[in-house]
Amino acid sequence: MNKNRPETTLFMLQSADGKISTGDIDDRDQEIDFPKIKGIKEGYYQYYDFLFKTDRHAIISGNILAKIGVNSREKADNHKDVNLIIIDRQPHLTNSGVNYLLKSFKSIYIVTNNQNHPAFEFTKEKDLIIIFYPTIINLEDLFEKLKQDHKIEKISIQSGGTLNALFLKHKIIDHISLIIAPCLIGGKNTPTSIDGLAPQTDDDLFNIKALELKKCEILKHSYIYLYYDVINETILEEV
Repeated sequence: MNKNRPETTLFMLQSADGKISTGDIDDRDQEIDFPKIKGIKEGYYQYYDFLFKTDRHAIISGNILAKIGVNSREKADNHKDVNLIIIDRQPHLTNSGVNYLLKSFKSIYIVTNNQNHPAFEFTKEKDLIIIFYPTIINLEDLFEKLKQDHKIEKISIQSGGTLNALFLKHKIIDHISLIIAPCLIGGKNTPTSIDGLAPQTDDDLFNIKALELKKCEILKHSYIYLYYDVINETILEEV
């Protein structure tokens, strides 16, 4: 594990076939659909039991936050023990979304390379920290900044499959904490825990990371909890 950055845990709720959404459009979402489906809804609450035990700093994408509707929420939620780090290039967050997050979380970090991001209109807020990159967002540099400049020791990663793939490629994921829901979703375009480009060349095999199982727990209503350490140094052997 890289001691120059925070210790990280990828925390995901996924189906038995690795899907982290119930479809490939924004209207399909686990939080909306799982509570409707008999055989899945009964044990869904356990995801939140584990979620509330995760690290006090969590990193997520602006895209995911927009998808779950933060831009249209008016009433603040009580997450004042959580510091949220948001990677948002496009941006996906609006003024209303940033305002909601500021009212709902202990502090928020906006990581962006967009000089027109709405967060810049809230620079007087003491609980807002903007980390700006003039060109591309350098993930390795970002995580080192989070530890060296902001004294963050542990982070829970709760982003989507595309960003998770970049974290994995850059050896930024140390542990994986998975809640497996008792269902099969399917769909070749349905997001998974790790998306991005599929491996094709021999060099791409170095982006495949072996896992060491540390904990396996059978939960209620056929849910399963798995905890792995990630072996970030991939070794290819002759066969």
